[in-house]
Amino acid sequence: MRILFIIPYPPGKAPSQRFRFEQYLPLLAEHGHQYQLAPFLDDATWAILYKPGLAAKKALGILAGFLRRLLLVLTAVGKYDFVFIHREAAPIGPPVFEWMIARLLRKPIIYDFDDAIWIPNTSEANKVVAGVKWHHKVDSICRWAYKVSCGNSYLRNYAAQFNPRAVVNPTTIDTEHLHNQVRDQAIPGPLVIGWTGTHSTLKYIEQVVPVLAELEQRYDFEFRVISNQPPELPLRSLRYQPWRKDTEIADLLQFHVGLMPLEDDPWAKGKCAFKALQYMALGEPALVSPVGMNTEVVEDGVNGYVCATPEEWRTALERLLQNPGLRQTLGKAARATVVDRYSVVSNTQNFLNLFTR
Repeated sequence: MRILFIIPYPPGKAPSQRFRFEQYLPLLAEHGHQYQLAPFLDDATWAILYKPGLAAKKALGILAGFLRRLLLVLTAVGKYDFVFIHREAAPIGPPVFEWMIARLLRKPIIYDFDDAIWIPNTSEANKVVAGVKWHHKVDSICRWAYKVSCGNSYLRNYAAQFNPRAVVNPTTIDTEHLHNQVRDQAIPGPLVIGWTGTHSTLKYIEQVVPVLAELEQRYDFEFRVISNQPPELPLRSLRYQPWRKDTEIADLLQFHVGLMPLEDDPWAKGKCAFKALQYMALGEPALVSPVGMNTEVVEDGVNGYVCATPEEWRTALERLLQNPGLRQTLGKAARATVVDRYSVVSNTQNFLNLFTR
């Protein structure tokens, strides 16, 4: 098969792309498929997209993306057997390109998303274009798609309203070539409670700040945040570390415990437990809010803890701060969960099945 990947961002840059399909590209080649990646944004525009100012350069970069998309659809799409669209063909406006591909060119679309992208989720970074995002286009693209690839059952249930060929294709971890090391909880040194994510999800940390502030009065630990922007939190234990792709795994291996708090709202229910999966793949117990897919991945007291109240967050953290043996036991079970259910190896056939007639 010849497969065209229509994607928002340059390859190797965005977690959703890296862990939804980019890590499967070598497997596609091994099975005889040919593929091409077509990002909307170029590297220069991606580099400034979330920086303040530079409005003219950003606008020119987005305009260039629209021109590239139009040229691609008019001249190249016809030679491919499948068109895999991750999230959307263009970041703003109606689904014109998707309509052209599905209705005019009659190409089977594999439509892939890992967030509740039909729900407006406005932040400081995207508030300028929030009014023209056209979130309701998701319904139409689902209808036009040959298959819909959804990160979890909540997203699949939504897509299934419009397309009976909506399937769960979970966000997975490469436990053989990337997340292929395990945290040794017995190594002496300061305990590290960790969180990783982008600027848009930093807000979720706030609910655990009072618990961490209380615990740091009685325990010696570091609360390390790995992100693309530093948080502003009233914690003396806080240590910020910029996210870097080349040291991503080594940095995450410094955690003893990983946190994934969420708010219980429709947007968060679409989350695919990615932070928890990253921690768990490295043998680190995950502490998560009981929202969406988190409760599918984390089994309370077995491979981590599900925490709904400040008291539950406090109790779980205290247990793990005090007991390296417990961290080791839960971490081992966490790793096994990912390998068995949420790894590239375990999901390979499911992914390849997206491209069958």
